[in-house]
Amino acid sequence: MKIEELTAKVLNENPSMDRYKLAMAVAKRSDELENGATSKLSISNSNIKSTDLALMEIAEGLIKVEGFIKSSNR
Repeated sequence: MKIEELTAKVLNENPSMDRYKLAMAVAKRSDELENGATSKLSISNSNIKSTDLALMEIAEGLIKVEGFIKSSNR
């Protein structure tokens, strides 16, 4: 599945999520993967970028996206 399709899938299935929150979640998970975390997908990830892998994990519902954005009380 193309990255654009994965992004659309995540945003369509999670109406309370916006692109900014998704980007923050992908960045955080990508950092974890780059620092040695094991992928939750059962695929060979040697040729897959960590950002793409992170987005795939989120699209499959293997990673919960919560608490990445702090709300400000102004």
